[in-house]
Amino acid sequence: MIFPPSQILRLAGRRARRQPLAVTGLMLLAAFVICGMAAPWLSHYNPSAIDLVHRLEGPSAAHWAGTDELGRDTLARLLWGARLSLAISVSVVVVSLALGLVIGGLAGYMGGWVDTALTTFAMNTFQALPGILLAIAFAAFLGPGFVNLVLALAIGGWAGYARLVRAQVMAVREREYVDAARALGAGGLRIFFRHILSNIIQPVLVQAAIGMAGVILAEATLSFLGLGIPAPTPSWGAMLNDARLHLFDSPHLVLFPAAAIAGAVLGFNFLGDALRDELDPRTRLELGL
Repeated sequence: MIFPPSQILRLAGRRARRQPLAVTGLMLLAAFVICGMAAPWLSHYNPSAIDLVHRLEGPSAAHWAGTDELGRDTLARLLWGARLSLAISVSVVVVSLALGLVIGGLAGYMGGWVDTALTTFAMNTFQALPGILLAIAFAAFLGPGFVNLVLALAIGGWAGYARLVRAQVMAVREREYVDAARALGAGGLRIFFRHILSNIIQPVLVQAAIGMAGVILAEATLSFLGLGIPAPTPSWGAMLNDARLHLFDSPHLVLFPAAAIAGAVLGFNFLGDALRDELDPRTRLELGL
């Protein structure tokens, strides 16, 4: 059925009034994605160009967000930092989610000694320590670089996805439609991807959206500690590290990167809440969606 545009707009407006945080999150994420994807066109300054004559300038008509201690345009570095954060967050969530689906799916579907081995010796081991500590350890061991940073953050975050997938698979694998597919001769892979994965994907998507926010914070933390992308590549965490010596004489160097991180994290958290409300039938009934 094709709805007329006026009805679609009315439905969208009704949902927006009932879920204002979702609209706020989508607006923040839209700004975040647009700034990251269109960074080369939104600022004509080179984010790595040094101009010591105009160092530590405040916001002005020439430099809307001021300049840092080397005279680099802060707005240009914020825009290119958004591109880096977007690329890292998507890459880390994809790698972590792939590992979680494979390991958690095997543990939940196979059960028995496979479940015991993967849950006890893999998931519990990685979840015994905070993910950020594991990421710091692996980032220091692997060294700086985009690929190493993605691997370090994925190693520290895959166990949460695996445990969620395992729990969802164990809840679904004994349902009637799974037994019917098994009785009809369907193989294990077909049952998992056709009948199980499609029915557990909703909470996994919500976890992935919220996980993007955690990845942005983790990447900023590692860059702040000097374990992220090496200079002169712009990074929000590295910008905060460079700005801590000028907190009182040039506070704009701290305020703009901190606001960018907070906006991106809030956007993904609001999106996760909106997805949970949209995909959970009980919540949709309560909200009247």
